[in-house]
Amino acid sequence: MARFRLASVLRARQVQEDAARGAVVRARAEADAAEVQAADRADQLAGYTAQQSGNPRAFIASLCARQSLAAEISAAQALAAQAREVVGERLTEFTAASIRRAGVEKLAERHLATTRAAEEAAAQRELDDLASTRRRI
Repeated sequence: MARFRLASVLRARQVQEDAARGAVVRARAEADAAEVQAADRADQLAGYTAQQSGNPRAFIASLCARQSLAAEISAAQALAAQAREVVGERLTEFTAASIRRAGVEKLAERHLATTRAAEEAAAQRELDDLASTRRRI
């Protein structure tokens, strides 16, 4: 059987696809973690109660703490949105790597089919030669 000359290219494309798949998994995990963190911050804000004591400084400090928590929520939501964008980018890279691998894989399958057809034709010619020489004898 003839050796497929692009076998090393196919292996490299498979490695690239596997690396891209791993990047998608990592990006999804990071996005999930960012979304959980944003949800936790939102839950903290929902359960937060302002200081109701008669001290105006304590009340103002309580409002500032609440505003700071709201800013953290906003930042966490922005981070989660950015993480979702990264997942989309990684999915695009994975798709491209998969398409490149599939192209070389199709060439390998075509090479295998051509090689098998040539071997079968050679075997058939050999059988035909054997059959024709027996008739002559």
